[in-house]
Amino acid sequence: MTLPDGYSDVPAGKIAAIVTHLEMTERPALPPDPAGGWKLRKVDTPGLDWFRDLYRRVGEEWLWFSRLQMTDAELAAVIQSPLVEVHALVQDGRDEGLLELDFRQSGQCEIAFFGVTAKLIGSGAGRFLMNRALELAWSRPVTRVWVHTCTFDHPSALSFYQRAGFRAFRRQVEVADDPRLDGTAPRHVARHVPVIE
Repeated sequence: MTLPDGYSDVPAGKIAAIVTHLEMTERPALPPDPAGGWKLRKVDTPGLDWFRDLYRRVGEEWLWFSRLQMTDAELAAVIQSPLVEVHALVQDGRDEGLLELDFRQSGQCEIAFFGVTAKLIGSGAGRFLMNRALELAWSRPVTRVWVHTCTFDHPSALSFYQRAGFRAFRRQVEVADDPRLDGTAPRHVARHVPVIE
């Protein structure tokens, strides 16, 4: 579908983001890990409450909502799939980052969710987590690793992925119901995306 040049209205109650898809097709050379006391913990059978709690703590400010709107069965089918790996970034014994690697498409790895809680942004924890993500993704027989970000995410997300070696290959417009209006997300989050009723 080709969109016309210019402005398009977004109906009240909806949100719209520009989504950028990025990929790498060969294993990158990883930079040294930043100094920090983080560890990565693989969660073999993620509990749904545990996953939703960490997903909220990492992504609520950036309007991550898709997994919160899934039924228990839908969410379990994804995060407990043998072809999906879920990892937690741990600091001081507490889970403070989320990494989900999706190998369900043969020969590929999607970094489906990636992020750290607000208190770790800017600490180097994201770089540490990306180094682990790329090590794990490329440890499988894949020829492509990809990720997407959008204009609701942290303002540095796109440049962070590009510095990690990803190259943009696709751009889309995503329109969805505002999750702050149906109670999926608290009304006060994501002030960088105004609520229009």
